[in-house]
Amino acid sequence: MNRKLRFGMIGGGRGAFIGAVHRIAAVMDGKAELVAGAFSSDAGRSKASGADLFLDPARVYASYEEMARGEASRPSTDRLDFVVIVTPNHQHFPPAKLFLESGFNVVLDKPATFDLGEAKKLRAVVRKTKKVLVLTHNYTGNAMVKQAREFVRNGTVGEIRKVVVEYPQGWLSTFLEQTGQKQAGWRTDPKRSGAAGCMGDIGTHAENLARYITGLRIESLCADLTTFVKGRKLDDDGNVLVRYRGGAKGVLHASQISVGDENMLNIRVYGSKAGLEWHQEFPNELVLKFPDQPRQIWRRGNGYLSGPAKKFARIPAGHPEGYLEAFANIYLEAFRAVAAEVEGKPQPKDLDFPTIDDGVEGMAFIETVVKSSRRGAKWVKFPKV
Repeated sequence: MNRKLRFGMIGGGRGAFIGAVHRIAAVMDGKAELVAGAFSSDAGRSKASGADLFLDPARVYASYEEMARGEASRPSTDRLDFVVIVTPNHQHFPPAKLFLESGFNVVLDKPATFDLGEAKKLRAVVRKTKKVLVLTHNYTGNAMVKQAREFVRNGTVGEIRKVVVEYPQGWLSTFLEQTGQKQAGWRTDPKRSGAAGCMGDIGTHAENLARYITGLRIESLCADLTTFVKGRKLDDDGNVLVRYRGGAKGVLHASQISVGDENMLNIRVYGSKAGLEWHQEFPNELVLKFPDQPRQIWRRGNGYLSGPAKKFARIPAGHPEGYLEAFANIYLEAFRAVAAEVEGKPQPKDLDFPTIDDGVEGMAFIETVVKSSRRGAKWVKFPKV
């Protein structure tokens, strides 16, 4: 494709956190440009947000429905190539369905939908329309996460026995939603967030990271969710024991009341030959551990890394890359898929980004965790999805 891809955004207006992250990541490599949006359910705020971004006022809409109609009526030389949806969870499915059925590709923030039923319906829409849907589990875009997956795939780790993945944060250790803070408000509201709070927000990142690196699928789990902050309506802490298909065991911990922790996502994988360890707050390093030799620290940007790890490293070794670059790597892969769809070409066979299938798996994880906890931390079989 000899032009930039054109995209619009639903949500992500003034006061939103993740919308700005998506905009930075999407334009980092100069391959796409934002040209339209319905940035808020409040028409005035949407218009003001569009003005902040210097967009043509004619392409700043009062609602996503109006945006779908307006953009679908434009000539092919001017219409959107994809839309980015960064709304609260309860507003994922309706616009995603509408835009897919209106002929647009979709980039969707995680988790995929409000509940598992919606996720399955959305998967059916994706399959029927044959459009591209990318789910932004952004940590999988990190170069050293891809190196970790390569160590599993090439047998360096051996047969996996144990997976420990943690995501502690402390930002909800107080009744923050009572202060009017926007993120806290909707993420702790069951009408907008869904059946889970902390586990739906960051627990899904932990589950997805473990599945991406190891390739393991959950067979059953035992979960204990807690709401520590008095008055809060959803969980703010959770602990999950996992039995994987094939016999491996896992421990998954997610918390938003871990005072003093910021975004300490980390994973440890233990196999029959070696172990590996990666920390999101130190994303450029991957630790490889053997029983009979010193620990090895593998660093991003070096020539000794695997092909996938080198492909997704952007700058030379010693210059740190992190959250935004990993996010942009997801977008780079999305662009390959979207460009192929727009040009009517076959999809590349080596695409590497989370899909609606990952979204369905993530929603099944949330549903199963909540079910187990409500049953008094009983073991529950993971559904076939």
